[in-house]
Amino acid sequence: MKRTIREKVTGFRTTDGAGVSLVRVLGNTTVETYDPILMLDSFDSVNPDDYTAGFPLHPHRGIETISLIVRGNMVHKDSLGNEDAITDGEVQWMTAGSGIMHEENLPASERMLGVQLWLNMSAKDKMAPPAYYNIGKDDIEEISIEGGTLRLISGNYKGHTGFKPKYQPLDYYHIRLDPNTKFTVEMEENKSVMVFLLLGDAKVAGELVKVKTAVKLTEGTSLDLEALDEEAQILFLSSEKLEEPISWGGPIVMNTKEELNLAFKELRSGDFLKQGVNY
Repeated sequence: MKRTIREKVTGFRTTDGAGVSLVRVLGNTTVETYDPILMLDSFDSVNPDDYTAGFPLHPHRGIETISLIVRGNMVHKDSLGNEDAITDGEVQWMTAGSGIMHEENLPASERMLGVQLWLNMSAKDKMAPPAYYNIGKDDIEEISIEGGTLRLISGNYKGHTGFKPKYQPLDYYHIRLDPNTKFTVEMEENKSVMVFLLLGDAKVAGELVKVKTAVKLTEGTSLDLEALDEEAQILFLSSEKLEEPISWGGPIVMNTKEELNLAFKELRSGDFLKQGVNY
């Protein structure tokens, strides 16, 4: 059964961090439809003044942040003592769990192109130990497909295996299609599936979709993608709905208002970090 488009959200330009200009696509108004993807920000600039201010030290709890840098650089430092940098085609996967403090710096480059998404954690996992993972170029298999390539960031694709998330499952593909080519992605019928048009307009399920647009799909076992007169780069994300209540305050996402209030109380009192204080 072919999947069709249920909803489309085109991003809007805003600023975050210390003044980073970005395109915010998903946020607190889209959580129910795009469950378990909470937020999706897209970076795309050839002007370093748009992004080099970076994201100074800030907390997270209850989520995982996944940053894909297609072009450019990102430098990560956190309260577990991790210091790490990624570049073209690499990924930073951070499990905030019970609580982490981190900062992200974006050094100047010829072009800054990438995406950060927030993946929700289930109620039973929200207070899991925090962790950080580097998914380097050598860890991401590039698979030849009809009309282009598929980079397998996490999960599975036709017997191939990428990074294995410990908590919420996520099949995450970075698909590149040559101009005027078509590709059909096969998947499980009941998974929660979305795609994001990173570069180039394309047809999704036969419908024209503009660049920097997220598309939520109906249930089904396959999805038709088609590049137009220019190359298209499409991010494909498949997971399982949590269907749990959400209480979201800034960088912290819990299930109840009481849990959220406790998190901010612990931030004020210095009791927020349950593991790791090396900063």
